[in-house]
Amino acid sequence: MGAKTILLDKETFIERVMDFTKDLEWNYKGDKPCIIDFYADWCGPCKAIAPILEELAATYHEDIYIFKVDTEKEMEISALFGIQSIPSLLFIPLDSKPQMVQGALPKNVLEDHINSILLD
Repeated sequence: MGAKTILLDKETFIERVMDFTKDLEWNYKGDKPCIIDFYADWCGPCKAIAPILEELAATYHEDIYIFKVDTEKEMEISALFGIQSIPSLLFIPLDSKPQMVQGALPKNVLEDHINSILLD
């Protein structure tokens, strides 16, 4: 079995994604593309997509990271990205701007986004 999704708090977000306390412009720190799943434990669609994201984390573990941010606990990060509805998925390629996708998308659509946004 491959990697799993990685839960981020403020400290690990700053360390692995972006130091929003210092950087005014987007500056991704990662060494490979990633998806950030903005979710909450009480959210039905978030629960529905969680096992799919775990499968994708295992399948694509050599190519991308899949991070999770609990919007209830990490309100500062959620506000930074203007999260209004969940689940919201932020696709972060290495060499271009992040793209936000909202909703509990089916696995095939997520794979299409991974391939076209992150691995293209």
